[in-house]
Parts: sequence; C-alpha cells; structure tokens
Amino acid sequence: MSEFNNKEEGTDKKKNQFTILKDDATDGHGGYGVGSISLENMTPVIIDPNKEEAFVDMGALHARSAVEKRIRFSTDRSQVENGKLYWIVWITVDYRGGNPCYYGVAGSEVVVDREIRRGYKLLPEHVNHMDKSLKGRFAVDHMDDKSKQILSDYLRNFKAELWENTNQELKDSLEIK
Repeated sequence: MSEFNNKEEGTDKKKNQFTILKDDATDGHGGYGVGSISLENMTPVIIDPNKEEAFVDMGALHARSAVEKRIRFSTDRSQVENGKLYWIVWITVDYRGGNPCYYGVAGSEVVVDREIRRGYKLLPEHVNHMDKSLKGRFAVDHMDDKSKQILSDYLRNFKAELWENTNQELKDSLEIK
C-alpha cells in the first residue's frame, strides 16, 4: 500500500475516478461568473516513479495532495538533494469532435524529502501547466521516460474510449523512444 494511505477505509474507489464532464454554468448568459476558471473537468494524477504507480489525488488542486502535506516547499532544488521525484499531472477531460477524450495533459515536477520535511516545486510552473491542460494543450515532453510510461499506461487502462479519442499529439509525446 502507498505511504500516503487514505485514513478512511473504502474510499479508494472515489480516489480513482476522474471528475465528471459537466455543462458550463455560464453558457450564454454573460452574467456573474463569466471569465472565471472552472476546474470541474480537471483531475490531478500523481505519478510516483519510485513505486511505479499513478493515482488520483484531488487535494493537489489546492496544493494539499498526500505528497505535498506537511512539506515546506522552496524554489531552490539544492535544499532537497535526497528528495524523491513525483509528478502532478493535470488532466482535463472534455469533448473533442463530440467524443470524450483526454483534452489537455501537463505534468509538473515535485521533489520531496520526507525526512527533513522539505520539498521543491515551482508554483508558477504548476499554474501554467494547469492553464495549458485547461486549454487543451499537452506538456509532457519534459518528463522522464519512466514517468511518461507510467502515465501512458494509466491513461490507456483507465478508460480505453478516452484514450482512443485523444489527440495523436499526446500519444506521440508519451511514446518512449
């Protein structure tokens, strides 16, 4: 079991689900809420190349994932020389050509040293990657091959229909050379 066990038993099923596609509440009316960002279709998936696993952690939307809890983050990577690498992958599920697909996918690096309770991440990078994902772009080329393979396997196995309908650009980006 993961070192980030869920305290409540029986919630594993809920943890491993993507957010449900919903209609835009602001369609057409131009009133309150127009211009705000909706994260309803975004799901953060944590890639742990150390344990070769991937799992959904909705807490990452607010920087409160199991990986990030009780860690003081810095923008200086040298403070976590013995840290473990993780990726928070921002996945947006939406419709393309009338079919549900992985619309946008972008991975953000996180390095955590649990012993000293310190971590490295660049918050502007996370925000930019969330934005890219919401806008239907893919940013995974900078990820290491092992992590890309874990992500690719996870996306393929989660729901085959989503993977089949996904833009070829993502499939090519996740192909290990």
